[in-house]
Amino acid sequence: MTASSELTMTGEEMKESAAIEQESAAGAAPGGAGRRAVPGSEKDGRADGSGTDGAAPGELRADCIADSAGGLTFDLTAPQGTAVAWSAALVLRLRGGDGADDEVRLPLGPNGAGRLRAVLPSTVALAEGRWNAYADLGDGRDPRRLLPGVNDLRSLVDRRPLAGVGRLGVRIPYATKFGNLALRSWLRGPHAEAGDLLVAPDGVTVTGRLYGAVPAAGARAEARARRTPGPDGEPDTVSVPLTVEGPDFTFTLPYEELAGRWESGSEPWDLWLRPAEGARPVRIARLLDDVADKKQVFSYPALAVPCGATQVRVGPYYTLDNDLAVRVAGPAGD
Repeated sequence: MTASSELTMTGEEMKESAAIEQESAAGAAPGGAGRRAVPGSEKDGRADGSGTDGAAPGELRADCIADSAGGLTFDLTAPQGTAVAWSAALVLRLRGGDGADDEVRLPLGPNGAGRLRAVLPSTVALAEGRWNAYADLGDGRDPRRLLPGVNDLRSLVDRRPLAGVGRLGVRIPYATKFGNLALRSWLRGPHAEAGDLLVAPDGVTVTGRLYGAVPAAGARAEARARRTPGPDGEPDTVSVPLTVEGPDFTFTLPYEELAGRWESGSEPWDLWLRPAEGARPVRIARLLDDVADKKQVFSYPALAVPCGATQVRVGPYYTLDNDLAVRVAGPAGD
């Protein structure tokens, strides 16, 4: 994408980005010795394995293997001479969470000389969000942040669950800004998986597959303005019909109508799929691959569209949650 076609980030998205990262300067700033670690936060440690108390424990690194059902296997290399208790566990903590369900402990046992293994089955539900990974060796010390090793995520590429699955769980391991291991988790049902996007001057054509629901009469796609709803409390919405073949769908969202509703600045429109008249809408997203954060990976052009006496730029993008959206951006200064 050229600089002239890039769309600026909205204030709402900037807040969302800050909430996702939660990696303040305090976590890496000098003089942090004696600071109490904050469980579930990126402040618990840095990429070199050192904690905020200045100690330098043995490095703990985890290789991850994904299976096609959505499960993950973690293989750790323990530092030489490390004693592992029967109560050892791999600990996952939901970033920003403080409830009983926001920590998951997976038994961590021997798997060959100097190796430890923990398994996260697909049947164990993780709430949507970002989960930091730790190792508790049962030695009385606080759980230590894990560093990412080698990820084998081949089974996630072009993953195609059965269309009738009621609830879809997706977990993708990734390295945080400080180089620690974390998981991005989604739990959705029904789910509308975005496939190919075709960007043309008159609009964007989206293909995809619907999981956990069957398209019926009245099925349509909806673009909803993220700005403050009108007096009736309903968001400004543009609806277009679906072309359906079994669980697969296609629709074209015209840019002209979105441009005609532009008010000011940079306005995002979230894309939804309504399986039938009166049915609950389903967010359209791209989750079934090995890319944890698609916003910086999948780039689409923003095209100029007439809007009264001026022009706006319109183009699709993936949000920080990998949901599909379209942004309408006015000229600089508007």
